[in-house]
Amino acid sequence: MKRKLEVSELIFKIISYVFLTIFAICCLYPFLYAISAAVSGREAVEYGQIVLFPKDLQFEAFANMFTNNMFWNSYTNTLFVTFYGTIWAMLVAILGGYALSKKRLLFRKGFNFFLVFTMWFSAGLVPQYLNYLSTQKVFRAIGIMDDKWLVVIAMGMAAMNIILLRNAFEGVPSEIEEAAIVDGATELQVLTRVYIPMSKSTIATVALFFAISRWNGYFWARQMISNLNEHPLQVFIRLKLEEFQDPDIMTGWNEAYAADSVIYALIVCSIIPVLIIYPFIQKYFAKGVNMGGVKE
Repeated sequence: MKRKLEVSELIFKIISYVFLTIFAICCLYPFLYAISAAVSGREAVEYGQIVLFPKDLQFEAFANMFTNNMFWNSYTNTLFVTFYGTIWAMLVAILGGYALSKKRLLFRKGFNFFLVFTMWFSAGLVPQYLNYLSTQKVFRAIGIMDDKWLVVIAMGMAAMNIILLRNAFEGVPSEIEEAAIVDGATELQVLTRVYIPMSKSTIATVALFFAISRWNGYFWARQMISNLNEHPLQVFIRLKLEEFQDPDIMTGWNEAYAADSVIYALIVCSIIPVLIIYPFIQKYFAKGVNMGGVKE
C-alpha cells in the first residue's frame, strides 16, 4: 500500500510540474514576443516572421517612444493616478473594513448587506457614467479642474477589498484590543498599532490589487478625461494604436521599424514597473488572501 502511494504521489507531482511548466511558458510567451517585436525590423514584424527571437535587430522604436514628450507625460499621469489612487482607496477600504468588523457598530448587518449587494447587482454602465459626471461637476464647482483627481476619487470604492480587510480585522483576537484600550489607547491608535500591523499581509495584498487596477485603468480614464495632457499611459497606448490604424497617417510611413513595434515597446514599458514591484509583495499574496478570504 505504501509503495502504491509513493508511485501515485510521484505521478501526480510529475503531471503537476509538467502542467505548471506549460502554463508558465504560455504566460511568459506574450511578454517575450512583445519584446522581440519591439526590437525587430519592419519587414520581420509586418510579415509575421517573429516567433520568439527578434530579427533585424533595431532599437529605433524605443528611441521614438523615449523622445515623445506625450509618452513621458502619460507615464507621469499613470504614476500619479496609481500612487494617489491606491492611497485613497486603501484609506477608504481600511476605515470601512475596520468599522464593519466591529459588532458594536450600529446597523452593522445592514451595512454589510448593502456592501455585498453591490457585488451581486450593478446599476449598470449608464448610471455609473452619470454618477461620475455628477462628481466631475462638483469638482469643477469647487475649482478643481485637474481631471486626474476625478479618477482617483471616483474609483476609491471596492466592495470586495473592503470585505477582505473586514474579515482580516475580524481575525484579530479581541483580547489584544481590550488590552490596548486598558492601556489608554484611542480608537485610532488601536487601528494603527494593533489591527494594521497584525493584518499587514492582507493590507499588502489589497494594496497590490488597487495599484494594478489603477495602473491598468483605461475605460473610465478614457471616458472622463478629455484633456490629452491628463491621459494616463493606457489611454495613450490606445490612442497611439488608433493613430497607426489611420491610412492617411500610415501612407507616408518610411521608418526602418514597423508601427506595431512602437506599440509593443509601449506595452513593454507599461509592464516593467509591475514586474519590479510584484516580487516584493508576492510573499504576502497567498497569506493575505487566505486571511481576508476566510472568516473564522
